[in-house]
Amino acid sequence: MSDTDPGGDIEELLDFLRDERGFDFTGYKRPSLGRRIAKRMHETRTNDAAGYRAYLERHPDEFVQLFNTILINVTSFFRDLPTWDYVQSEIVPRIIEARAPADAIRIWSTGCSTGEEPYTLAMIFAEALGEDELRRRVKIYATDVDDEALAVGRHAAYTAAQVEPVPQEFREKYFEPANGSFVFRVDLRRTVIFGRHDLVQDPPISRIDFLVSRNTLMYFDADTQRRILASFHFGLRDNGFLFLGKSEVLVARSPLFAAVDLKRRIFSKIPSAVRERVAVTVPETDDAIPATVRAIRDAGFEAGPVAQILLGPEGHLAAANLQARLLFGLSQRDIGVLLQDLEFSYRPIELRSKIEQAYEERHAVSLRDVEWHAGSEVRFVDIQIAPLVASTGEIVGASVTFDDVTRSRRLRQALHESKREVETAYEELQSTVEELETTNEELQSTNEELETTNEELQSTNEELETMNEELQSTNEELETINDELQQRTDELNEVNAFLESVLAGLDAGVVVLDKELRVQAWNGTASDLWGLRSDEVVGQHFLNLDIGLPTDKLRKPLRDALAGKTDGVLRLDAVNRRGRPIALDIRLAPLRLAGGGPLGAILMMEADTKR
Repeated sequence: MSDTDPGGDIEELLDFLRDERGFDFTGYKRPSLGRRIAKRMHETRTNDAAGYRAYLERHPDEFVQLFNTILINVTSFFRDLPTWDYVQSEIVPRIIEARAPADAIRIWSTGCSTGEEPYTLAMIFAEALGEDELRRRVKIYATDVDDEALAVGRHAAYTAAQVEPVPQEFREKYFEPANGSFVFRVDLRRTVIFGRHDLVQDPPISRIDFLVSRNTLMYFDADTQRRILASFHFGLRDNGFLFLGKSEVLVARSPLFAAVDLKRRIFSKIPSAVRERVAVTVPETDDAIPATVRAIRDAGFEAGPVAQILLGPEGHLAAANLQARLLFGLSQRDIGVLLQDLEFSYRPIELRSKIEQAYEERHAVSLRDVEWHAGSEVRFVDIQIAPLVASTGEIVGASVTFDDVTRSRRLRQALHESKREVETAYEELQSTVEELETTNEELQSTNEELETTNEELQSTNEELETMNEELQSTNEELETINDELQQRTDELNEVNAFLESVLAGLDAGVVVLDKELRVQAWNGTASDLWGLRSDEVVGQHFLNLDIGLPTDKLRKPLRDALAGKTDGVLRLDAVNRRGRPIALDIRLAPLRLAGGGPLGAILMMEADTKR
């Protein structure tokens, strides 16, 4: 174990994160969590989980860094483009065809990170329906547990690198450049609703036509994945589709979904997998029920094996059996109290929204493995909320049952861990036998290889000594070359200084041009004559210089000079830098090396000021 490995204390650290900041990582895979926490421990130079917890308490800003490290935000537009092409051509038309023209289309993108995936969905549905129909009918719910990533998604501003995977025609149609970024169009952005949602703790969004959860489930353990898949099954319509990532394979073995395209991880909901939901029917009045029957019914309710609570239509407590009174500490004084004033309305889970859902949908709502922190003890309960329907069809209240499944859940978990340990042990044993069989052969061959290696090392040592001598010789040669180069540089500097002094000492203005008539040299007399310094004209085309010299009359003489001809002295009228007219005598000569052709031209200019 490394110095920064959280080790067995990781559970205490996770409990601290849950209690302190409300992030519950119970269902996350422990090896992955351990690696990411160890990374932050290494960055903060803490040696164990206890030390890192103390660091978090001293530096609250570290919570943000830790959550960003744990909640890996890896996403992009049109991620795995061939799969999106299949969704656009095959799945989207089936979703649209299944809904009436006036019906809303509800889409849920879980683990949406910074929003690239929901905006991809918006673009492909806009292509299929048109922008007006998209705004009118489509709602895309984009959820994640990372508030910072959700904030980025709401602003919908992305860099050029982030929008690179978007096809060019989509980029021009759905994005607007702004301040060096690309912003998704505001009028279409309203179809995407961003919100924080914990797949493990929060109830699913219901009546979904297309549920996209790519590479989100892989961070959870198998039990948590099954619970999330059950939530997905509940949230999807009967003809809805589920779109997962390539690394998520557990759903292929789930009885809740059927593969539409297993390679692309697209599944359809199996409606028959839904447990039958039957509303509890109660008589409208007790007048027709004999007293003995009512007594038996009341005694049966009181002796029920699970905690059961009955609520009236206005949300007040109508009845609670013995198990419920013991579980929640209720008494007769609580009968008639509004649900919102009782602790069990929000602990272990918020009940009021679930009761409204049961009333609205007129069927039972089930919640599995709800975690309940009762003091220092952690329990798990299954909760079922069923509307109570009178014989007239009117809803007269609700029944809420709490079934403590802590023991069975722990047994299932222990059984699962035992099976996993047996499988791991068997694989390790089989691998060990194979390794032992090969190790003996490897040891025999290794001995022979070591003898050969020893001889090769001796030979290599001799070669290295030879190379060392060669490198020393090469180093001496390089030093000699360096001395020669330094000497040549000094000589070149002296020649340049000599040429500059010669040019500066001439009374005539001297201009040296290359074959393209660009200025290579410009002495001080030329600067005094035309008012331009050498650094302003060197590299400029001579005929384009804005000076008082009629350069058009020099084109032919310059071409002749470049051809090696000399025409004597050319006299031109010009205007010097002071604006005075001057008579200018110009001598042109070709610039050449000894024995070679012309490399350019030399102009010597002498001026007489006109009186």
